[in-house]
Order: sequence, then structure tokens, then C-alpha cells
Amino acid sequence: MQDVIDFVMELDRLKAVTRKVKPIGLDRYENSAEHSWQIALFAVALAPYASGAPDIGRVMAMLLVHDIGEIETGDVMVFFEEDLADRKKAERAAIDRIFGMLPDAEADYLRGLWIEFEEERTVEARFAHAIDRAMPALLNLRNEGQSWRENGISHDRIVKRLKPQISLGAPALWDYLEKELEAAKGKGYFGA
Repeated sequence: MQDVIDFVMELDRLKAVTRKVKPIGLDRYENSAEHSWQIALFAVALAPYASGAPDIGRVMAMLLVHDIGEIETGDVMVFFEEDLADRKKAERAAIDRIFGMLPDAEADYLRGLWIEFEEERTVEARFAHAIDRAMPALLNLRNEGQSWRENGISHDRIVKRLKPQISLGAPALWDYLEKELEAAKGKGYFGA
């Protein structure tokens, strides 16, 4: 029991990991715990639009663990690909340490979900990635491009980075976003 309690208390640190986008109507940046919770529920709501027939419980579990490594590495916007291999290596070491706080069976299960998400080989992982990529875009569209403008992210860069994963895991979601992103061009929502 103590190992599980210690693990859950360690997860509390995810609330302190600041992301680059602000929650709608708030003057602060969201944290990674809020992001994980929101996209897990997004998966349930968006399930009818997924490619294939993913196990939504498994998708939700992936989305809840996918950013746990950020407890030690912090969050970096998906648009910044510099040093990506080093960041992923550090994130893997972090999840090994954090999940290693649990008994072996639970640690292996959660680590397996994290790896499955990272590898994107299953219908569940592809759907989870689509949702993970889409949520910050949706927030930015509601926040008049707040983090895109603050970080100099262009429309072309957004489309290049988001389209492959979102269109693969949830094509109807990409169709929606593509139109919204195009409309946002005329509103000045993009940087650079």
C-alpha cells in the first residue's frame, strides 16, 4: 500500500508542470495534469470519430500516463523538435523511475501503456496521439492563437506537425481542425 500511496503523491508533481497554452478565459497557463484529464475525457466524447475501433478504456489510460515523464523533464511544445531524441531518453528514464515506485505488475502495465503511446503502432495509440495533438490547437483557436502568437508558430508549421497524426487517428477531427485553422489565418492567430 505504501508504494502505491508514494506513487500517487509523486504524480501530484505533474500539477506543477506548466504548459504553453492557457485554459479558456484564464490568465494562467494550464498544467500537464489538467491536460491529461481533459484529453482522457475528450477520448470518450470523440470515440465515434476514431479510426478503427479502439478500446477507449485503454486510450484513456494511455492519455493519463503519456506525460508523466514531464514531472522531471518539463513540457516542450510539440512544434519544437530540437533535441527531441535526448528529451525522449530523459522522459523514458523519468517514467522508469516513477513507475518503478510501484510493484512490478503495475509498473510494467503503466510502462507498457507509455511505450505503446510513444510507438504509435496500435489503433489506440494513434487515436490517443490524435487527441493529444488536437487539444492544444483547440485551446489556441478559442484563445485567439495565444500560444502560437507568443511562441512564433506559423500556420504552416502547425499543419505540418499536426495533420499526420490527427488525420491518421481521427480523420473527421482533422477535417474540422483544418477548416478552423484556415479560418484563423485571417484573424491573425499565428506567429511568424
